[in-house]
Amino acid sequence: MGKKVLVVDDEKLIVKGIRFSLEQDDMEVDCAYDGEEAVRMAREKEYDIMLLDLMLPKLDGLQVCQQVREFSDVPIVMLTAKGDDMDKILGLEYGADDYITKPFNILEVKARLKAIMRRTSQKTSQEPKGKIVEVGDLVMDCEGRRVSIAGKEVNLTAKEFDVLELLVFNPNKVYSRENLLNIVWGYEYPGDVRTVDVHIRRLREKIEANPSEPKYVHTKWGVGYYFQH
Repeated sequence: MGKKVLVVDDEKLIVKGIRFSLEQDDMEVDCAYDGEEAVRMAREKEYDIMLLDLMLPKLDGLQVCQQVREFSDVPIVMLTAKGDDMDKILGLEYGADDYITKPFNILEVKARLKAIMRRTSQKTSQEPKGKIVEVGDLVMDCEGRRVSIAGKEVNLTAKEFDVLELLVFNPNKVYSRENLLNIVWGYEYPGDVRTVDVHIRRLREKIEANPSEPKYVHTKWGVGYYFQH
């Protein structure tokens, strides 16, 4: 069965082009032209990936991303017309997995979508089933992909969970930002190592009582990050 993709952009010609190209690769493509429609469709159907424009009517891409993240960890790739770093990092802050700047090459878009979907399906087949890890107040359920601190569930994005899972299963092993980028995002990911810093910062805000003095996810200055039991 082909992968299901939701394409969200208010420029009908762009949507038409992407749709045609993805359907050539046997993907099933649904389209939405504004933010509200995108959130509704993401609720009603399970997609393998979502291609989401930043500038949209009704709700913009970041608001859509935030709302979808409340009920789904579907991989989200942001399309942004602005090349400035703020938007890229912001997109990631809101729970997006990747971004592509316009104007883009449709072959690049396809390659990027396939790389992310490949990684997502690898993760589900590799995951140790029923594994629950407890460290201090932190409880991590790898099958349910849930994390709680002192009995209270913490809402992590897919990538935040992946980063934490890798660190938890390899305690005291220091991972450089490049290392984390390769393992969690995939070596074909063309992003910036700051992506890792943003995710670590967000993760600490969610799981640490005092993010500036972390108990779990530590920084080894000049080297990278590690998890301490």
